[in-house]
This record gives sequence, structure tokens and C-alpha cells, in this order.
Amino acid sequence: MRIDLNADLGEGFGPWTMGEDQALMEIVSSANVACGFHAGDPLIMDTTVRRAKALGIDLGAHVGYPDLQGFGRRAMNIDLPELAACVVYQLGALAGMAAVVGHPMTHMSFHGALGNRVAADPHMAEVLVGAVARFDPSLIISSSSSQAIEAAADQHGLRVATTFLADRAYDRNCLLVPRGTPGAVIKDPAQVRQRVAQLLQHGTVTTLDGEAVKVNACSILLHGDTPGAVQLARQLRSFIEGQGAVITPVSQLVRS
Repeated sequence: MRIDLNADLGEGFGPWTMGEDQALMEIVSSANVACGFHAGDPLIMDTTVRRAKALGIDLGAHVGYPDLQGFGRRAMNIDLPELAACVVYQLGALAGMAAVVGHPMTHMSFHGALGNRVAADPHMAEVLVGAVARFDPSLIISSSSSQAIEAAADQHGLRVATTFLADRAYDRNCLLVPRGTPGAVIKDPAQVRQRVAQLLQHGTVTTLDGEAVKVNACSILLHGDTPGAVQLARQLRSFIEGQGAVITPVSQLVRS
């Protein structure tokens, strides 16, 4: 079995840091880089892109609402044409950094509240995934389980890499439970490892209600801003490899 291990990175701003990106990037196989809207700035983006190239890991744009104060985890009422422009703006920012460094951008993902909304809203997914396709039809959409995103990607000829969020609870529709819900964020490392083992062995996740649902994932996501993220990432990588899986960048798992 081959599986991608990815993390959301570059989520500081100016002198403020978020997470231990340098250490995490030595563990993961793909990086999702904040593009300045929910976090990140030009220098952080440039540094992260250069580090990704040096380590030979995949580079992706992590796009969110224009919400620095709320870290992109607050819902925002933005008209879809404007939101599509925001998505393209962020893709263009990271693509520019990547072009200068000479390390191609392979994928993109939606962050936080925007990601949750797109995953559950077929019309929004169609518009925003369509904007991604018009920007670069070779990009892979890295997403948690979402029929809306998968259908939109199929319509626009894009590939989807379903990623499993080991530290987040799921509902019976295999969508992420909102962060404000008790139990939505899983902090116990042993429970996180158990969920990864269930995914690798059975291809399922147990929902917050106790129901096992199918997850067709080729990638596992770690949140870089979670306390103890580096230690957990090391433990998870060792555990995954101990299960016989080979950590592999996402672009090598989702072929044209």
C-alpha cells in the first residue's frame, strides 16, 4: 500500500509563527501552503516553497476565506463570483512563488470554513472547482470526503485525492463535524493512531455517532497548528510504515 502524508503549512504571518513547519516538512510527503488569506505572507510562502523543493515533497495551495483574524475558520457571506476570484488569486500567488523557485505546484485544497462549505454545497463546489480547472486543469484537488467536490471535479475534468483527517470527527455522510461540536477535534494520540489503523486495515472511519462508514482515501492529513503536531507526525509515520504502507507524494498516487 502507498499513501500520502500531508500537512497544512506556512500558516504564520509576519513575525508570528504557527506550528513547526521545518520539522514537519521532513516527515510529510506533501505540503499544503497557506496563500495569504487565512494565513501566510509572501516571505513565508517563498521559504516554504524552497523547503519543499529541497526535500522533494509535493507542493499545494491551501486556499481559504479572507479571514486572517479568524484563521479562516469563520463562515463568511461572499458572493460566489468574488469567492472564485479569491480562489484564483491565491492559486496565482503560490504558482508564482513556485515558478520562481522551479518547483511545480501539484495540488490545491480548501481550508477551514471554506473547505467545510464547499464539501457540503454542490453549487459552490461547481463554481469554485470550475475556477481551479480554468486556472490549471492539471491540478489535483486534495479534499476530505465530499460527493459535491468529487462531482464538480468530474464535471471539470480534474482529479481528486481524498484525504483522511485523522484528528477530526466525521458524520454519517462522511463529512467533517463542525469544530464547535463536542468531540469534533480528536486530541488523544492513541485514538488518532487507532483511526489510522482502521483506515489502513478496513478503509473505514467510525463516525461521531459510532457508525463505520467507507473512506476511499489515498492521503492522511495532519494539522500543523495542533499542539504536539511534530511528535504526533513522527509517531504516525512510524506507525503507518509499520503497517506496511509506503509514504508517497500525492502526485504519484493520482495519475492522469
